[in-house]
Amino acid sequence: MQSRIDKLCEKLHGNEAVLISSYPNIFYYSGFTSGDAYLLISHSGRYILTDSRYTLQAREQTKGFEVLDIKDGFERMFAKTSAKYIGFEENYMSVKEMRRLRTKLCDNQDFVEMQKTINEPRRIKSADEIKRIAEAEKIGDEAFKYILGKIKAGKTEREIALELEFFMKKQGASALSFDTIAASGKRSAMPHGVATGKELENGDFLTLDFGCVFEGYCSDMTRTVVIGKASDKQREIYDIVLSAQNAALNTIKSGIPCYTVDAAARDIIKDAGYGDNFGHSLGHSVGIEIHENPSFSPKSDDIIKDGNVITVEPGIYIDGFGGVRIEDLIAVRNGEAVNLTSSPKQLIEI
Repeated sequence: MQSRIDKLCEKLHGNEAVLISSYPNIFYYSGFTSGDAYLLISHSGRYILTDSRYTLQAREQTKGFEVLDIKDGFERMFAKTSAKYIGFEENYMSVKEMRRLRTKLCDNQDFVEMQKTINEPRRIKSADEIKRIAEAEKIGDEAFKYILGKIKAGKTEREIALELEFFMKKQGASALSFDTIAASGKRSAMPHGVATGKELENGDFLTLDFGCVFEGYCSDMTRTVVIGKASDKQREIYDIVLSAQNAALNTIKSGIPCYTVDAAARDIIKDAGYGDNFGHSLGHSVGIEIHENPSFSPKSDDIIKDGNVITVEPGIYIDGFGGVRIEDLIAVRNGEAVNLTSSPKQLIEI
């Protein structure tokens, strides 16, 4: 944790401190596993403010932080730093909360927006972070292998999703990364089609997008299968999406802009005549949160760096017919893409 704090402090001037209020950043910088807290970090001190329910936990989980009880008030915490400017998380803190806390500042202090500065170190994952993400992804791979034996016509999307979720938790996942997507038939044309009571039917696409949390870090993967025998059009669409994903995977390397990777996949789908049927970005970073930065998108000129962990998930979605998405999670190491997802990608007919 100390190296993370050091990197953050390198971005702060001597008269600046940061007030961290979001769970992801509280966990990242302190290791504290409750969102009922605030961190104050500056060059001169590290403080964690929480209530009596969590003070003992905070002392056990954090190192180098002075634990303050919230009943003593924010005034005491702000008075402990000589910083004039207190950076806050504008993406998480409400205007009402910011106004309330502003009244607790010392006379010479004021808030400034500093979300980007606070989030920046999280873009590059350490070896330990990548190990945790890889373990979460491994649980997802095992879950996909398991669920293939449970999928059959007559089962509902919700039943399949619940089976996946239960299996992942039995394998050691502490939570889900997001609500499991299980969309079949025409509903598979919905990129975020959350599971319903619809029954699986022969001839349906079934898209499964799921992930879990392991030791604080998320996984994410998607596979699309066919119930029964695939039609020629289903095979055509599936093969285009797989070709697009392989092109993107082969493009990834450190030092190139993210939009280049997006274009590698998008151009294949566009050239096949389905450009209008791929509306979302190619991928997003994954870590403590399921959606982080940088991302593979047409507008992203972020440069790929070692330590980035990003999804590669092209798709084709046709209203009234169905859709296909294939998603792997990659880590950039030694300049190259390392695929953390091992589930098969050939078209599976069930």
